[in-house]
Amino acid sequence: MRIAEILHRKGSDVTTVPPETTVRSLLGTLAEHNIGAVVVSADGATIAGIVSERDVVRSLHARGADLLDTPVSEIMTADVRTCAPGDRVDGLRTTMTEHRVRHLPVVHEGRLIGIVSIGDVVKSAISELATERQHLVEYLQGKY
Repeated sequence: MRIAEILHRKGSDVTTVPPETTVRSLLGTLAEHNIGAVVVSADGATIAGIVSERDVVRSLHARGADLLDTPVSEIMTADVRTCAPGDRVDGLRTTMTEHRVRHLPVVHEGRLIGIVSIGDVVKSAISELATERQHLVEYLQGKY
């Protein structure tokens, strides 16, 4: 399965915030959209970074409550791993595991076109296994 298929199923909406957004505002955005990370982008198309709930928790522990009025640009991950629509999901599993990331922005021709989470990857694996199982059952029942 390719990343494009995941985006086709889930949609290509990506929540972004500009770098100057405060952590307090970021938390509202995460809660409002029920998501775990957002792409930091000045224009909604290019990627400046990514910031997750984990980034907030770790920074909050280190810096205290004053962090809430800090811009997300100070806690975001600037070296963002990305994927392309034509990439295979099994390769994405490896990338996510090896680099301990749960969200990968999808980029096409230098522009942000979607985001894939570890949950999306797990759902695709479950779907593939269910399809395989169904084909095996049909084969064993002589339907092929």
